[in-house]
Amino acid sequence: MNKMKITWDLSPLFKSDNDPKIEKQRKRVLTATNSFVKKWKSRGDYLLSPVILKKALDDYENWLRFYGFNSQEDYYFHLRTSQDQNDPNLKAHENKATEFSKKIENDMEFFKLRIAKIKPKLQKKFLTYKPIAPYKHFLEHLFIKSKYLLSEPEEKILNLKGITSHANWVKMTQGFLTKEEANVLDEEGKKTVKNFTDLTGLMRSRNKKARDKAAEAFNTILYKHSDVSEHELNSVFLNKKINDELRGFDRPDKSRHIGDDIETEVVDALTKTVTKHFDIPKRYYKLKAKLLKVPKLAYHERNVEYGEIDKKYNYEESVDILTKVFGNLDPEFAEIFTKFVNEGRIDVYPKKGKYSGAFCTYGLIIHPTYSLLNWTDKLNDVLTFAHEMGHGINFEFVKKAQNSVNFGTSTASTEVASTFMEDFVLEHLLETADEELKLTLLIMKLDEEISTIFRQVAFYNFEWELHKKLREKGYLSKAEIGELFQKHMASYMGPFVEQSEGSQNWWIHVQHFRYFFYVYSYASGLLISKSLQSSVKKDSKFIVKVKEFLSAGTSDSPKNIFNKLGIDITDKTFWEKGLSEVEDLLSETEKLAIKLKKI
Repeated sequence: MNKMKITWDLSPLFKSDNDPKIEKQRKRVLTATNSFVKKWKSRGDYLLSPVILKKALDDYENWLRFYGFNSQEDYYFHLRTSQDQNDPNLKAHENKATEFSKKIENDMEFFKLRIAKIKPKLQKKFLTYKPIAPYKHFLEHLFIKSKYLLSEPEEKILNLKGITSHANWVKMTQGFLTKEEANVLDEEGKKTVKNFTDLTGLMRSRNKKARDKAAEAFNTILYKHSDVSEHELNSVFLNKKINDELRGFDRPDKSRHIGDDIETEVVDALTKTVTKHFDIPKRYYKLKAKLLKVPKLAYHERNVEYGEIDKKYNYEESVDILTKVFGNLDPEFAEIFTKFVNEGRIDVYPKKGKYSGAFCTYGLIIHPTYSLLNWTDKLNDVLTFAHEMGHGINFEFVKKAQNSVNFGTSTASTEVASTFMEDFVLEHLLETADEELKLTLLIMKLDEEISTIFRQVAFYNFEWELHKKLREKGYLSKAEIGELFQKHMASYMGPFVEQSEGSQNWWIHVQHFRYFFYVYSYASGLLISKSLQSSVKKDSKFIVKVKEFLSAGTSDSPKNIFNKLGIDITDKTFWEKGLSEVEDLLSETEKLAIKLKKI
Protein backbone atom coordinates (compact mmCIF):
# COMPACT_ATOMS: atom_id res chain seq x y z
CA MET A 1 0.00 0.00 0.00
CA ASN A 2 2.90 2.40 0.69
CA LYS A 3 3.88 2.16 -3.00
CA MET A 4 0.61 3.84 -4.01
CA LYS A 5 1.02 6.82 -6.38
CA ILE A 6 -1.76 9.38 -6.79
CA THR A 7 -0.50 11.31 -9.83
CA TRP A 8 0.55 10.11 -13.25
CA ASP A 9 4.12 9.08 -13.89
CA LEU A 10 4.43 9.92 -17.58
CA SER A 11 8.19 9.27 -17.70
CA PRO A 12 7.73 6.06 -19.76
CA LEU A 13 6.57 8.46 -22.51
CA PHE A 14 8.65 11.60 -21.89
CA LYS A 15 10.43 13.12 -18.89
CA SER A 16 8.87 16.59 -19.29
CA ASP A 17 6.96 18.87 -21.68
CA ASN A 18 10.27 20.08 -23.09
CA ASP A 19 12.07 16.74 -23.20
CA PRO A 20 14.52 16.81 -26.17
CA LYS A 21 13.38 13.24 -26.91
CA ILE A 22 10.03 14.64 -28.14
CA GLU A 23 11.62 16.13 -31.26
CA LYS A 24 13.79 13.03 -31.73
CA GLN A 25 10.75 10.76 -31.51
CA ARG A 26 8.89 12.91 -34.04
CA LYS A 27 11.79 12.48 -36.47
CA ARG A 28 11.78 8.71 -35.87
CA VAL A 29 8.04 8.53 -36.64
CA LEU A 30 8.50 10.58 -39.81
CA THR A 31 11.48 8.47 -40.93
CA ALA A 32 9.63 5.19 -40.27
CA THR A 33 6.51 6.45 -42.08
CA ASN A 34 8.47 7.72 -45.08
CA SER A 35 10.35 4.44 -45.21
CA PHE A 36 7.08 2.45 -45.26
CA VAL A 37 5.54 4.72 -47.92
CA LYS A 38 8.67 4.56 -50.07
CA LYS A 39 8.79 0.77 -49.81
CA TRP A 40 5.12 0.00 -50.54
CA LYS A 41 3.26 2.91 -52.17
CA SER A 42 4.66 2.47 -55.67
CA ARG A 43 4.23 -1.31 -55.61
CA GLY A 44 1.27 -3.44 -56.60
CA ASP A 45 2.69 -6.92 -56.04
CA TYR A 46 1.42 -7.16 -52.44
CA LEU A 47 -2.11 -6.78 -53.83
CA LEU A 48 -1.63 -9.90 -55.97
CA SER A 49 0.49 -12.26 -53.86
CA PRO A 50 -0.46 -13.47 -50.35
CA VAL A 51 3.23 -14.12 -49.61
CA ILE A 52 4.19 -10.50 -50.35
CA LEU A 53 1.05 -9.15 -48.62
CA LYS A 54 2.14 -11.01 -45.44
CA LYS A 55 5.48 -9.14 -45.59
CA ALA A 56 3.68 -5.81 -46.09
CA LEU A 57 1.33 -6.52 -43.17
CA ASP A 58 4.27 -7.44 -40.94
CA ASP A 59 5.87 -4.10 -41.81
CA TYR A 60 2.58 -2.32 -41.10
CA GLU A 61 2.21 -4.13 -37.75
CA ASN A 62 5.73 -3.08 -36.78
CA TRP A 63 5.00 0.53 -37.79
CA LEU A 64 1.75 0.53 -35.76
CA ARG A 65 3.52 -1.00 -32.76
CA PHE A 66 6.36 1.52 -32.45
CA TYR A 67 5.16 4.66 -34.29
CA GLY A 68 1.50 4.53 -35.29
CA PHE A 69 -1.20 7.14 -35.92
CA ASN A 70 -1.51 7.89 -32.23
CA SER A 71 2.12 8.86 -31.88
CA GLN A 72 3.86 8.93 -28.51
CA GLU A 73 3.90 12.73 -28.61
CA ASP A 74 0.17 12.97 -29.31
CA TYR A 75 -0.61 10.56 -26.45
CA TYR A 76 1.66 12.38 -24.00
CA PHE A 77 0.21 15.84 -24.66
CA HIS A 78 -3.37 14.53 -24.62
CA LEU A 79 -2.67 13.29 -21.09
CA ARG A 80 -0.87 16.48 -20.04
CA THR A 81 -3.65 18.73 -21.36
CA SER A 82 -6.24 16.74 -19.40
CA GLN A 83 -4.20 17.51 -16.26
CA ASP A 84 -4.29 21.25 -17.00
CA GLN A 85 -6.76 22.40 -19.63
CA ASN A 86 -6.02 26.07 -18.93
CA ASP A 87 -2.35 25.97 -19.94
CA PRO A 88 -2.06 27.55 -23.42
CA ASN A 89 1.42 26.05 -23.92
CA LEU A 90 0.07 22.54 -23.43
CA LYS A 91 -2.80 23.26 -25.84
CA ALA A 92 -0.30 24.50 -28.43
CA HIS A 93 1.83 21.36 -27.96
CA GLU A 94 -1.24 19.13 -28.26
CA ASN A 95 -2.49 20.90 -31.41
CA LYS A 96 0.94 20.57 -32.98
CA ALA A 97 1.09 16.86 -32.08
CA THR A 98 -2.43 16.21 -33.39
CA GLU A 99 -1.65 18.03 -36.64
CA PHE A 100 1.44 15.87 -37.07
CA SER A 101 -0.57 12.68 -36.38
CA LYS A 102 -3.16 13.74 -38.99
CA LYS A 103 -0.41 14.22 -41.59
CA ILE A 104 0.99 10.76 -40.82
CA GLU A 105 -2.50 9.27 -41.06
CA ASN A 106 -3.00 10.81 -44.50
CA ASP A 107 0.41 9.56 -45.67
CA MET A 108 -0.48 6.00 -44.62
CA GLU A 109 -4.08 6.01 -45.89
CA PHE A 110 -3.13 4.45 -49.24
CA PHE A 111 -2.22 1.11 -47.65
CA LYS A 112 -5.63 0.16 -46.23
CA LEU A 113 -7.48 1.74 -49.14
CA ARG A 114 -5.59 -0.33 -51.72
CA ILE A 115 -5.89 -3.59 -49.76
CA ALA A 116 -9.64 -2.99 -49.46
CA LYS A 117 -9.83 -2.76 -53.25
CA ILE A 118 -8.25 -6.21 -53.84
CA LYS A 119 -10.45 -8.03 -56.35
CA PRO A 120 -13.04 -10.40 -54.78
CA LYS A 121 -11.64 -13.49 -56.56
CA LEU A 122 -8.26 -12.89 -54.85
CA GLN A 123 -9.75 -12.10 -51.43
CA LYS A 124 -10.56 -15.74 -50.64
CA LYS A 125 -7.04 -16.80 -51.62
CA PHE A 126 -5.58 -14.21 -49.23
CA LEU A 127 -7.92 -15.07 -46.35
CA THR A 128 -7.17 -18.81 -46.57
CA TYR A 129 -3.38 -18.32 -46.65
CA LYS A 130 -2.42 -19.62 -43.19
CA PRO A 131 0.57 -17.33 -42.48
CA ILE A 132 -1.82 -14.34 -42.84
CA ALA A 133 -4.10 -15.70 -40.05
CA PRO A 134 -3.01 -13.07 -37.44
CA TYR A 135 -4.34 -10.38 -39.81
CA LYS A 136 -7.34 -12.30 -41.16
CA HIS A 137 -10.08 -10.24 -39.55
CA PHE A 138 -8.30 -6.97 -40.31
CA LEU A 139 -8.50 -8.00 -43.99
CA GLU A 140 -12.09 -9.26 -43.71
CA HIS A 141 -13.22 -5.92 -42.30
CA LEU A 142 -11.39 -3.98 -45.03
CA PHE A 143 -12.98 -6.17 -47.71
CA ILE A 144 -16.46 -5.51 -46.24
CA LYS A 145 -15.75 -1.76 -46.22
CA SER A 146 -14.45 -1.81 -49.80
CA LYS A 147 -17.93 -1.75 -51.27
CA TYR A 148 -18.41 1.73 -49.77
CA LEU A 149 -14.97 3.22 -50.43
CA LEU A 150 -14.28 5.74 -53.20
CA SER A 151 -11.05 6.44 -55.08
CA GLU A 152 -8.02 7.82 -53.18
CA PRO A 153 -8.50 11.42 -54.44
CA GLU A 154 -12.24 11.26 -53.64
CA GLU A 155 -11.55 9.92 -50.15
CA LYS A 156 -9.13 12.79 -49.58
CA ILE A 157 -11.79 15.31 -50.67
CA LEU A 158 -14.36 13.79 -48.29
CA ASN A 159 -11.85 13.88 -45.42
CA LEU A 160 -11.07 17.54 -46.04
CA LYS A 161 -14.74 18.44 -46.58
CA GLY A 162 -15.58 16.81 -43.25
CA ILE A 163 -13.87 19.64 -41.39
CA THR A 164 -16.00 22.43 -42.86
CA SER A 165 -19.21 20.48 -43.47
CA HIS A 166 -19.36 18.68 -40.13
CA ALA A 167 -16.68 19.28 -37.50
CA ASN A 168 -16.76 23.09 -37.56
CA TRP A 169 -20.56 23.19 -37.28
CA VAL A 170 -20.49 20.86 -34.26
CA LYS A 171 -17.62 22.76 -32.61
CA MET A 172 -19.52 26.02 -33.08
CA THR A 173 -22.67 24.85 -31.25
CA GLN A 174 -20.64 23.13 -28.53
CA GLY A 175 -18.49 26.24 -28.15
CA PHE A 176 -21.54 28.48 -27.69
CA LEU A 177 -22.95 26.18 -25.00
CA THR A 178 -19.73 25.74 -23.02
CA LYS A 179 -19.28 29.52 -22.75
CA GLU A 180 -22.68 29.96 -21.11
CA GLU A 181 -23.11 30.69 -17.40
CA ALA A 182 -26.24 31.23 -15.29
CA ASN A 183 -27.27 32.61 -11.89
CA VAL A 184 -28.74 29.68 -9.96
CA LEU A 185 -29.03 28.26 -6.43
CA ASP A 186 -26.58 25.73 -5.00
CA GLU A 187 -27.44 22.65 -2.90
CA GLU A 188 -27.77 24.86 0.21
CA GLY A 189 -30.08 27.28 -1.60
CA LYS A 190 -27.47 30.05 -1.86
CA LYS A 191 -27.11 32.14 -5.02
CA THR A 192 -24.22 31.07 -7.21
CA VAL A 193 -23.00 31.16 -10.81
CA LYS A 194 -22.64 27.85 -12.67
CA ASN A 195 -21.44 27.05 -16.17
CA PHE A 196 -23.59 25.11 -18.63
CA THR A 197 -21.98 21.72 -17.88
CA ASP A 198 -22.46 22.12 -14.11
CA LEU A 199 -26.18 22.77 -14.58
CA THR A 200 -26.75 19.12 -15.58
CA GLY A 201 -25.41 17.95 -12.20
CA LEU A 202 -27.43 20.56 -10.31
CA MET A 203 -30.65 19.34 -11.97
CA ARG A 204 -30.19 16.07 -10.02
CA SER A 205 -30.09 17.92 -6.68
CA ARG A 206 -32.31 16.79 -3.78
CA ASN A 207 -33.07 20.50 -3.25
CA LYS A 208 -36.15 21.10 -5.45
CA LYS A 209 -35.65 24.88 -5.68
CA ALA A 210 -32.04 24.36 -6.76
CA ARG A 211 -32.85 21.78 -9.44
CA ASP A 212 -35.84 23.73 -10.79
CA LYS A 213 -33.78 26.93 -11.04
CA ALA A 214 -31.00 24.99 -12.81
CA ALA A 215 -33.52 23.50 -15.28
CA GLU A 216 -34.98 26.94 -15.98
CA ALA A 217 -31.49 28.29 -16.76
CA PHE A 218 -30.62 25.20 -18.83
CA ASN A 219 -33.77 25.57 -20.94
CA THR A 220 -33.18 29.32 -21.41
CA ILE A 221 -29.67 28.66 -22.75
CA LEU A 222 -30.89 25.96 -25.15
CA TYR A 223 -33.67 28.21 -26.44
CA LYS A 224 -31.15 31.02 -26.99
CA HIS A 225 -29.13 28.77 -29.32
CA SER A 226 -32.05 26.88 -30.91
CA ASP A 227 -32.08 28.80 -34.22
CA VAL A 228 -28.36 28.22 -34.77
CA SER A 229 -28.69 24.57 -33.71
CA GLU A 230 -31.52 24.07 -36.21
CA HIS A 231 -29.21 25.10 -39.06
CA GLU A 232 -26.27 23.16 -37.61
CA LEU A 233 -28.18 19.87 -37.30
CA ASN A 234 -29.77 20.21 -40.75
CA SER A 235 -26.33 20.91 -42.25
CA VAL A 236 -24.49 17.97 -40.68
CA PHE A 237 -27.40 15.62 -41.44
CA LEU A 238 -27.51 16.81 -45.07
CA ASN A 239 -23.74 16.32 -45.29
CA LYS A 240 -24.20 12.75 -44.04
CA LYS A 241 -26.99 12.16 -46.60
CA ILE A 242 -24.63 13.29 -49.39
CA ASN A 243 -21.81 11.07 -48.09
CA ASP A 244 -24.15 8.08 -47.74
CA GLU A 245 -25.38 8.52 -51.31
CA LEU A 246 -21.84 8.84 -52.67
CA ARG A 247 -20.78 5.68 -50.84
CA GLY A 248 -23.95 3.72 -51.59
CA PHE A 249 -25.22 3.14 -48.04
CA ASP A 250 -28.84 1.99 -48.17
CA ARG A 251 -29.87 3.20 -44.70
CA PRO A 252 -28.71 6.06 -42.42
CA ASP A 253 -27.15 3.81 -39.75
CA LYS A 254 -25.32 1.47 -42.15
CA SER A 255 -22.06 3.45 -42.09
CA ARG A 256 -22.00 3.19 -38.28
CA HIS A 257 -22.47 -0.58 -38.41
CA ILE A 258 -19.75 -1.04 -41.05
CA GLY A 259 -17.35 1.24 -39.16
CA ASP A 260 -18.01 -0.55 -35.86
CA ASP A 261 -17.62 -4.02 -37.40
CA ILE A 262 -21.10 -4.97 -36.21
CA GLU A 263 -23.79 -6.66 -38.27
CA THR A 264 -26.96 -4.64 -38.91
CA GLU A 265 -29.02 -7.66 -37.78
CA VAL A 266 -27.35 -7.45 -34.34
CA VAL A 267 -28.18 -3.76 -33.84
CA ASP A 268 -31.71 -4.29 -35.16
CA ALA A 269 -32.26 -7.20 -32.75
CA LEU A 270 -31.00 -5.04 -29.86
CA THR A 271 -33.00 -1.88 -30.61
CA LYS A 272 -36.25 -3.70 -31.44
CA THR A 273 -36.06 -5.88 -28.32
CA VAL A 274 -35.31 -2.96 -26.00
CA THR A 275 -38.08 -0.85 -27.58
CA LYS A 276 -40.52 -3.72 -27.04
CA HIS A 277 -39.68 -3.58 -23.31
CA PHE A 278 -40.20 0.16 -22.77
CA ASP A 279 -42.74 -0.86 -20.10
CA ILE A 280 -39.75 -1.38 -17.74
CA PRO A 281 -38.65 2.30 -17.61
CA LYS A 282 -42.30 3.42 -17.45
CA ARG A 283 -42.76 1.22 -14.38
CA TYR A 284 -39.56 2.57 -12.86
CA TYR A 285 -40.59 6.22 -13.26
CA LYS A 286 -43.94 5.40 -11.62
CA LEU A 287 -41.98 4.05 -8.63
CA LYS A 288 -39.65 7.06 -8.53
CA ALA A 289 -42.53 9.55 -8.64
CA LYS A 290 -44.07 7.74 -5.65
CA LEU A 291 -40.76 7.77 -3.76
CA LEU A 292 -40.40 11.52 -4.35
CA LYS A 293 -44.07 12.06 -3.38
CA VAL A 294 -45.01 13.78 -6.65
CA PRO A 295 -47.81 12.86 -9.11
CA LYS A 296 -45.34 13.19 -12.02
CA LEU A 297 -41.63 13.84 -12.42
CA ALA A 298 -40.68 16.95 -14.36
CA TYR A 299 -38.53 16.08 -17.38
CA HIS A 300 -35.34 17.23 -15.60
CA GLU A 301 -36.18 15.24 -12.44
CA ARG A 302 -35.75 11.75 -13.91
CA ASN A 303 -32.34 11.27 -12.31
CA VAL A 304 -32.87 13.21 -9.08
CA GLU A 305 -30.78 11.67 -6.30
CA TYR A 306 -32.80 9.66 -3.82
CA GLY A 307 -31.91 9.08 -0.18
CA GLU A 308 -28.74 9.93 1.68
CA ILE A 309 -25.31 8.33 1.46
CA ASP A 310 -23.44 9.59 4.50
CA LYS A 311 -20.45 7.24 4.35
CA LYS A 312 -17.27 8.65 2.86
CA TYR A 313 -14.95 6.40 0.86
CA ASN A 314 -11.34 7.51 0.76
CA TYR A 315 -9.11 6.45 -2.10
CA GLU A 316 -6.94 4.05 -0.08
CA GLU A 317 -9.99 2.21 1.30
CA SER A 318 -11.45 1.98 -2.20
CA VAL A 319 -8.24 0.47 -3.56
CA ASP A 320 -8.68 -2.28 -0.95
CA ILE A 321 -12.31 -2.83 -2.00
CA LEU A 322 -11.42 -3.11 -5.70
CA THR A 323 -8.42 -5.36 -5.00
CA LYS A 324 -10.67 -7.73 -3.05
CA VAL A 325 -13.52 -7.78 -5.61
CA PHE A 326 -11.22 -8.13 -8.62
CA GLY A 327 -9.14 -10.79 -6.86
CA ASN A 328 -12.25 -12.82 -6.03
CA LEU A 329 -13.19 -12.80 -9.72
CA ASP A 330 -9.69 -13.72 -10.89
CA PRO A 331 -6.22 -13.11 -9.34
CA GLU A 332 -4.93 -11.69 -12.64
CA PHE A 333 -7.49 -8.85 -12.47
CA ALA A 334 -6.16 -7.80 -9.05
CA GLU A 335 -2.57 -8.12 -10.27
CA ILE A 336 -3.16 -5.77 -13.22
CA PHE A 337 -5.09 -3.35 -10.99
CA THR A 338 -2.26 -3.22 -8.44
CA LYS A 339 0.19 -2.22 -11.18
CA PHE A 340 -2.08 0.70 -12.13
CA VAL A 341 -2.11 1.87 -8.51
CA ASN A 342 1.60 1.43 -7.82
CA GLU A 343 3.10 2.51 -11.15
CA GLY A 344 1.59 6.02 -11.30
CA ARG A 345 -1.00 5.21 -13.94
CA ILE A 346 -3.94 6.80 -12.10
CA ASP A 347 -4.30 10.57 -11.62
CA VAL A 348 -6.59 10.58 -8.59
CA TYR A 349 -7.61 13.97 -7.18
CA PRO A 350 -9.31 17.05 -8.69
CA LYS A 351 -7.36 20.25 -9.18
CA LYS A 352 -7.90 23.54 -10.97
CA GLY A 353 -7.83 23.15 -14.75
CA LYS A 354 -8.01 19.35 -14.67
CA TYR A 355 -10.49 17.53 -16.94
CA SER A 356 -13.67 17.23 -14.89
CA GLY A 357 -14.79 13.65 -15.63
CA ALA A 358 -13.05 10.28 -15.65
CA PHE A 359 -11.48 8.16 -18.37
CA CYS A 360 -9.09 5.34 -19.16
CA THR A 361 -7.03 5.57 -22.33
CA TYR A 362 -4.17 4.02 -24.24
CA GLY A 363 -1.66 5.05 -26.90
CA LEU A 364 0.40 2.53 -28.83
CA ILE A 365 0.50 -1.13 -27.82
CA ILE A 366 3.95 -0.55 -26.24
CA HIS A 367 2.74 2.32 -24.02
CA PRO A 368 1.30 2.16 -20.49
CA THR A 369 -2.47 2.58 -20.09
CA TYR A 370 -3.49 5.60 -17.97
CA SER A 371 -6.67 6.45 -16.06
CA LEU A 372 -7.94 9.80 -14.76
CA LEU A 373 -10.30 10.27 -11.79
CA ASN A 374 -11.60 13.22 -9.77
CA TRP A 375 -11.85 11.71 -6.29
CA THR A 376 -14.21 13.39 -3.79
CA ASP A 377 -14.74 10.51 -1.30
CA LYS A 378 -18.25 9.74 -2.61
CA LEU A 379 -19.63 6.27 -3.17
CA ASN A 380 -20.07 7.09 -6.83
CA ASP A 381 -16.29 7.63 -7.04
CA VAL A 382 -15.80 3.98 -6.05
CA LEU A 383 -18.09 2.82 -8.87
CA THR A 384 -16.46 5.17 -11.40
CA PHE A 385 -13.06 3.83 -10.29
CA ALA A 386 -14.24 0.24 -10.88
CA HIS A 387 -15.69 1.25 -14.27
CA GLU A 388 -12.45 2.84 -15.50
CA MET A 389 -10.35 -0.04 -14.17
CA GLY A 390 -12.60 -2.41 -16.12
CA HIS A 391 -11.49 -0.57 -19.25
CA GLY A 392 -7.87 -0.67 -18.05
CA ILE A 393 -7.90 -4.42 -17.36
CA ASN A 394 -9.51 -4.99 -20.78
CA PHE A 395 -6.80 -2.96 -22.56
CA GLU A 396 -4.03 -4.83 -20.73
CA PHE A 397 -5.47 -8.24 -21.70
CA VAL A 398 -5.68 -7.16 -25.35
CA LYS A 399 -2.13 -5.80 -25.20
CA LYS A 400 -0.85 -9.15 -23.92
CA ALA A 401 -2.74 -11.33 -26.44
CA GLN A 402 -2.87 -9.40 -29.72
CA ASN A 403 -0.63 -7.83 -32.33
CA SER A 404 -0.80 -4.06 -32.87
CA VAL A 405 -3.21 -4.41 -35.83
CA ASN A 406 -5.78 -6.08 -33.52
CA PHE A 407 -5.07 -3.78 -30.55
CA GLY A 408 -8.22 -1.96 -29.46
CA THR A 409 -11.85 -2.72 -28.73
CA SER A 410 -15.02 -2.67 -30.82
CA THR A 411 -17.44 0.19 -30.16
CA ALA A 412 -20.21 -2.39 -29.71
CA SER A 413 -18.43 -4.10 -26.81
CA THR A 414 -16.14 -1.43 -25.38
CA GLU A 415 -18.44 -0.84 -22.36
CA VAL A 416 -18.71 -4.54 -21.45
CA ALA A 417 -15.61 -4.86 -19.25
CA SER A 418 -16.19 -1.51 -17.53
CA THR A 419 -19.79 -2.24 -16.49
CA PHE A 420 -18.86 -5.84 -15.61
CA MET A 421 -16.33 -4.68 -12.99
CA GLU A 422 -18.51 -1.80 -11.80
CA ASP A 423 -21.49 -4.08 -11.13
CA PHE A 424 -19.47 -6.61 -9.13
CA VAL A 425 -18.12 -3.77 -6.95
CA LEU A 426 -21.66 -2.43 -6.42
CA GLU A 427 -22.78 -5.94 -5.43
CA HIS A 428 -20.00 -6.03 -2.83
CA LEU A 429 -21.13 -2.66 -1.41
CA LEU A 430 -24.75 -3.85 -1.27
CA GLU A 431 -23.70 -6.85 0.87
CA THR A 432 -22.73 -4.58 3.77
CA ALA A 433 -25.44 -1.92 3.32
CA ASP A 434 -28.43 -1.57 5.67
CA GLU A 435 -31.86 -1.54 4.01
CA GLU A 436 -32.14 2.27 3.79
CA LEU A 437 -28.75 2.53 2.06
CA LYS A 438 -29.58 -0.48 -0.08
CA LEU A 439 -32.71 1.25 -1.43
CA THR A 440 -30.66 4.37 -2.22
CA LEU A 441 -28.05 2.27 -4.05
CA LEU A 442 -30.66 0.33 -6.01
CA ILE A 443 -32.34 3.57 -7.16
CA MET A 444 -28.94 4.97 -8.15
CA LYS A 445 -28.24 1.78 -10.13
CA LEU A 446 -31.64 1.82 -11.85
CA ASP A 447 -31.22 5.50 -12.78
CA GLU A 448 -28.01 4.51 -14.54
CA GLU A 449 -29.40 1.38 -16.22
CA ILE A 450 -32.57 3.08 -17.49
CA SER A 451 -30.44 5.90 -18.95
CA THR A 452 -27.83 3.54 -20.42
CA ILE A 453 -30.20 1.04 -22.01
CA PHE A 454 -33.65 2.49 -22.63
CA ARG A 455 -32.85 6.19 -23.08
CA GLN A 456 -30.03 5.42 -25.52
CA VAL A 457 -32.27 3.16 -27.62
CA ALA A 458 -34.97 5.87 -27.60
CA PHE A 459 -32.21 8.23 -28.83
CA TYR A 460 -31.38 5.73 -31.58
CA ASN A 461 -35.04 5.53 -32.64
CA PHE A 462 -35.23 9.35 -32.65
CA GLU A 463 -32.11 9.59 -34.82
CA TRP A 464 -33.53 7.04 -37.26
CA GLU A 465 -36.80 8.93 -37.75
CA LEU A 466 -35.01 12.29 -37.85
CA HIS A 467 -32.70 11.18 -40.69
CA LYS A 468 -35.67 9.61 -42.53
CA LYS A 469 -37.87 12.72 -42.29
CA LEU A 470 -35.06 15.11 -43.16
CA ARG A 471 -34.21 13.06 -46.26
CA GLU A 472 -37.87 13.14 -47.29
CA LYS A 473 -38.50 16.86 -46.63
CA GLY A 474 -35.04 18.36 -47.24
CA TYR A 475 -35.14 20.53 -44.09
CA LEU A 476 -36.73 20.35 -40.62
CA SER A 477 -37.51 23.33 -38.38
CA LYS A 478 -36.50 23.34 -34.71
CA ALA A 479 -40.20 22.90 -33.85
CA GLU A 480 -40.40 19.75 -36.00
CA ILE A 481 -37.17 18.37 -34.52
CA GLY A 482 -38.43 19.15 -30.99
CA GLU A 483 -41.78 17.47 -31.60
CA LEU A 484 -40.03 14.34 -32.86
CA PHE A 485 -37.65 14.37 -29.88
CA GLN A 486 -40.47 14.61 -27.33
CA LYS A 487 -42.37 11.82 -29.09
CA HIS A 488 -39.45 9.42 -28.67
CA MET A 489 -38.64 10.51 -25.11
CA ALA A 490 -42.29 9.98 -24.10
CA SER A 491 -42.19 6.52 -25.74
CA TYR A 492 -39.89 5.18 -23.00
CA MET A 493 -40.66 7.56 -20.10
CA GLY A 494 -44.42 7.05 -20.10
CA PRO A 495 -47.13 8.94 -18.18
CA PHE A 496 -45.15 9.56 -14.97
CA VAL A 497 -42.62 11.91 -16.59
CA GLU A 498 -43.76 15.23 -18.05
CA GLN A 499 -42.48 16.33 -21.43
CA SER A 500 -42.03 19.72 -19.75
CA GLU A 501 -41.87 23.02 -21.62
CA GLY A 502 -38.27 23.47 -22.76
CA SER A 503 -37.53 19.74 -23.02
CA GLN A 504 -38.31 19.91 -26.75
CA ASN A 505 -34.89 21.57 -27.15
CA TRP A 506 -32.81 19.01 -25.24
CA TRP A 507 -31.60 17.45 -28.52
CA ILE A 508 -29.41 20.55 -28.88
CA HIS A 509 -26.90 19.54 -26.21
CA VAL A 510 -26.72 15.79 -27.03
CA GLN A 511 -23.39 15.56 -28.83
CA HIS A 512 -23.92 11.95 -29.84
CA PHE A 513 -26.57 12.93 -32.37
CA ARG A 514 -23.74 14.54 -34.34
CA TYR A 515 -21.70 11.28 -34.21
CA PHE A 516 -24.49 9.34 -35.86
CA PHE A 517 -25.99 6.24 -34.24
CA TYR A 518 -23.21 5.79 -31.67
CA VAL A 519 -25.70 5.46 -28.81
CA TYR A 520 -26.62 1.78 -29.39
CA SER A 521 -23.19 0.83 -28.00
CA TYR A 522 -24.10 1.92 -24.45
CA ALA A 523 -27.11 -0.41 -24.42
CA SER A 524 -25.27 -3.32 -26.08
CA GLY A 525 -22.30 -3.00 -23.72
CA LEU A 526 -24.37 -3.09 -20.53
CA LEU A 527 -26.69 -5.90 -21.66
CA ILE A 528 -23.79 -8.11 -22.81
CA SER A 529 -22.06 -7.36 -19.50
CA LYS A 530 -25.18 -8.48 -17.60
CA SER A 531 -25.17 -11.77 -19.50
CA LEU A 532 -21.52 -12.39 -18.60
CA GLN A 533 -22.17 -11.47 -14.95
CA SER A 534 -25.07 -13.91 -14.81
CA SER A 535 -22.92 -16.71 -16.26
CA VAL A 536 -20.09 -16.05 -13.76
CA LYS A 537 -22.53 -16.08 -10.83
CA LYS A 538 -23.88 -19.46 -11.99
CA ASP A 539 -20.41 -20.92 -12.57
CA SER A 540 -17.25 -19.15 -11.38
CA LYS A 541 -15.22 -21.10 -13.97
CA PHE A 542 -16.93 -19.05 -16.70
CA ILE A 543 -14.44 -16.30 -15.84
CA VAL A 544 -12.03 -18.14 -18.17
CA LYS A 545 -14.42 -17.34 -21.04
CA VAL A 546 -14.66 -13.72 -19.87
CA LYS A 547 -10.86 -13.49 -20.05
CA GLU A 548 -11.00 -14.84 -23.62
CA PHE A 549 -13.37 -12.01 -24.50
CA LEU A 550 -11.15 -9.45 -22.73
CA SER A 551 -8.18 -10.69 -24.78
CA ALA A 552 -9.89 -10.71 -28.18
CA GLY A 553 -9.45 -7.04 -29.11
CA THR A 554 -10.45 -6.51 -32.74
CA SER A 555 -9.18 -9.94 -33.86
CA ASP A 556 -12.73 -10.89 -34.87
CA SER A 557 -16.17 -9.29 -35.15
CA PRO A 558 -18.15 -8.89 -31.89
CA LYS A 559 -20.69 -11.39 -33.25
CA ASN A 560 -18.01 -14.09 -33.72
CA ILE A 561 -16.19 -13.27 -30.46
CA PHE A 562 -19.40 -13.78 -28.48
CA ASN A 563 -20.37 -16.85 -30.51
CA LYS A 564 -17.18 -18.46 -29.20
CA LEU A 565 -18.49 -17.82 -25.67
CA GLY A 566 -21.80 -19.47 -26.56
CA ILE A 567 -23.60 -16.12 -26.89
CA ASP A 568 -25.67 -15.31 -29.99
CA ILE A 569 -26.07 -11.52 -30.09
CA THR A 570 -28.28 -11.74 -33.21
CA ASP A 571 -30.94 -13.54 -31.14
CA LYS A 572 -33.54 -11.33 -29.46
CA THR A 573 -33.84 -13.86 -26.59
CA PHE A 574 -30.24 -13.01 -25.63
CA TRP A 575 -31.14 -9.33 -25.23
CA GLU A 576 -34.33 -10.29 -23.39
CA LYS A 577 -32.23 -12.19 -20.87
CA GLY A 578 -30.33 -9.00 -20.00
CA LEU A 579 -33.54 -6.98 -19.85
CA SER A 580 -35.12 -9.50 -17.48
CA GLU A 581 -32.21 -8.84 -15.10
CA VAL A 582 -33.09 -5.12 -15.11
CA GLU A 583 -36.72 -6.07 -14.46
CA ASP A 584 -35.67 -8.32 -11.55
CA LEU A 585 -33.67 -5.44 -10.08
CA LEU A 586 -36.73 -3.19 -10.39
CA SER A 587 -38.97 -5.78 -8.68
CA GLU A 588 -36.47 -6.11 -5.82
CA THR A 589 -36.42 -2.31 -5.44
CA GLU A 590 -40.24 -2.06 -5.44
CA LYS A 591 -40.50 -4.75 -2.74
CA LEU A 592 -37.88 -3.04 -0.58
CA ALA A 593 -39.62 0.35 -0.95
CA ILE A 594 -42.91 -1.24 0.18
CA LYS A 595 -41.19 -3.02 3.08
CA LEU A 596 -39.64 0.26 4.27
CA LYS A 597 -43.05 1.99 3.86
CA LYS A 598 -41.60 4.48 1.35
CA ILE A 599 -44.54 3.97 -1.02
